[in-house]
Amino acid sequence: MRIGYPCINRTIGCKGDRTFRLQSYAVERLIETVENNLSCLMKMLAFNLSHTVLFFRITSELVPFASHPVNQSNWQAHFGEQFKAIGAFIETHGLRISMHPDQFTLINSIDTEIFERSVKELRYHAQVLDLMELDTSAKIQIHVGGIYRDKGKSMDRFIQRFSELDERIQRRLVIENDDRQYSLKDCLQLHAATGIPVLFDVYHHELNNSGEPVRAAFDLFHTTWKKKDGVPMVDYSSQQPGERKGKHAESIDLEHFKRFLNETNGYDFDLMLEIKDKERSALKAVDLLKAMGRVS
Repeated sequence: MRIGYPCINRTIGCKGDRTFRLQSYAVERLIETVENNLSCLMKMLAFNLSHTVLFFRITSELVPFASHPVNQSNWQAHFGEQFKAIGAFIETHGLRISMHPDQFTLINSIDTEIFERSVKELRYHAQVLDLMELDTSAKIQIHVGGIYRDKGKSMDRFIQRFSELDERIQRRLVIENDDRQYSLKDCLQLHAATGIPVLFDVYHHELNNSGEPVRAAFDLFHTTWKKKDGVPMVDYSSQQPGERKGKHAESIDLEHFKRFLNETNGYDFDLMLEIKDKERSALKAVDLLKAMGRVS
């Protein structure tokens, strides 16, 4: 099992998701910002490797305004060698990578302009992973999208829109069950129609399910991943005590985490901790897993 955290490392003092206002866009500023972000990404990956944190979600802000019309620069060529070097580091050390566009990336939107913008955003994410020369186990995870007053039609629209995407996007996409609208059962239905793997979100399943215990859910989603996709990816968090229902924990609850590990014992998967304190919880999780003999 590889343990990971998303996007930001608060320990090393390097901000790898720097951006700037659209009004102040300039090619020189873009180059300076991307150079910083790529440098920080390498530092975060090196930190992670040294602490046996082998799964990482790369920020979508790596290249600011990459999918926006204002950005006409050939950043792909300018930073090609740096992307390739980062990818070589990832491959050499057996790290796992994912990306997660924001909530406005909606391929089932009833608004065609939103769909078109979403495709551009997904194309950018796929380009980042392709420039790193990573195999198709490096995934881009998205939510199914909105219901738009008719869930059946919205799911059909997702299926149709998925079929229209570039193959370079299709091969990297995974969908996750969410906490309000699309349950694991819905995602499995979409997998049956498209072949898209299902990334299982444990906390979302706790909030929105069809009665499946976690182990039964693992039986179901695990089969949606093929060899080319790598081992299944799972998102994990828990409820922050004393806060509104649905608020992710500030720090890992090790007793809750132990119960989850025991419940899923025997399954092979990589685990992304969607916990607020990022690498701090990841380090605690790795220490626990080492004590349990689950990682070396």
